[in-house]
Amino acid sequence: MQSCFSVVLLALIAWALWSTGFWLVQRADWSVVSGNLPLFAIGSYPEASRWRPILWLGSLLLLTLFTLAQPLLLRRGIGLNSTILSWSWLLMMPLGLWLLAGGGVLDPVPSRLWGGLVLTLLLTVFSGVIALPLGVLLALGRCSELTTARQLSKIYIDGMRAVPLIAVLFFGQLLLPLFLPVQIEINRLLRAVVAFGLFAAAYVAEDVRGGLQAVPPTQSEAAAALGLGPWQIQRLVILPQALRIAVPALTNQAVGLLQNTSLMAILGLVELLGISQSLLANPAYIGRHLEVYVWLAALYWLLCTAMALMARQFERQDPSNLIATRRS
Repeated sequence: MQSCFSVVLLALIAWALWSTGFWLVQRADWSVVSGNLPLFAIGSYPEASRWRPILWLGSLLLLTLFTLAQPLLLRRGIGLNSTILSWSWLLMMPLGLWLLAGGGVLDPVPSRLWGGLVLTLLLTVFSGVIALPLGVLLALGRCSELTTARQLSKIYIDGMRAVPLIAVLFFGQLLLPLFLPVQIEINRLLRAVVAFGLFAAAYVAEDVRGGLQAVPPTQSEAAAALGLGPWQIQRLVILPQALRIAVPALTNQAVGLLQNTSLMAILGLVELLGISQSLLANPAYIGRHLEVYVWLAALYWLLCTAMALMARQFERQDPSNLIATRRS
């Protein structure tokens, strides 16, 4: 009976794979994707300045490939240490913002013209920059012995986790401008980044709190015996280990943050999903929904897989290297 069930299951899998492959190769019309690759990548960015977002995307791709190949390069003696690699990633953020927004020798480009993959990555990266340090502070406050800090952190975390993300985004994009004076106008992209960051910080705080609770108490006792103060113990001993323990959970949050940026299509920002919806509204591409969404699924899969592989590589690092890097 089990053999028959296995044969039937394998036959169904083979049929599904064959049907999918036949549709991908023979029946699908990929002109809606191939003819609009620049739109998917950079949105309606001015044609004369398109080299700027393309340069940033190319730099991110090269740095990602270099990071993933780091173990192999180190064995050959041509890799970079983790400190230089970390600073390279950090410099990508101001570089991308300068290239896209302009300033100095570059012509300014308003954020309403940003879109596609560039906008998706910007929302993810800068929201993560807000969420991670704020989440660490909230986790420390939640574990603090100070009653005020502990209760305020608890109220923020529980309150934010009880609200759906779309409600936070609606408040930031539609309701917040109604409470501000007419002469004060906050950039829509900035409002989206702050809303994503504040929402994700509550979940990051719980992940980091789990890492803090997983560190044995003997670690802080040994550090105190060496003469380290409370903040030195947290900064040099506890936090590096807690963050390393929390890497899988934090990676899950980063992947979820990347995928949740698609909600901004509902509110008018033309990231990847927004670009797709605008293309499908074109009469020339009527009926091409399946091709567009298969392409989007493949693109999101590549991005999330790259994030997961880099996080796994970070997780496998020696904890002593992390502590040494933190001390430096």
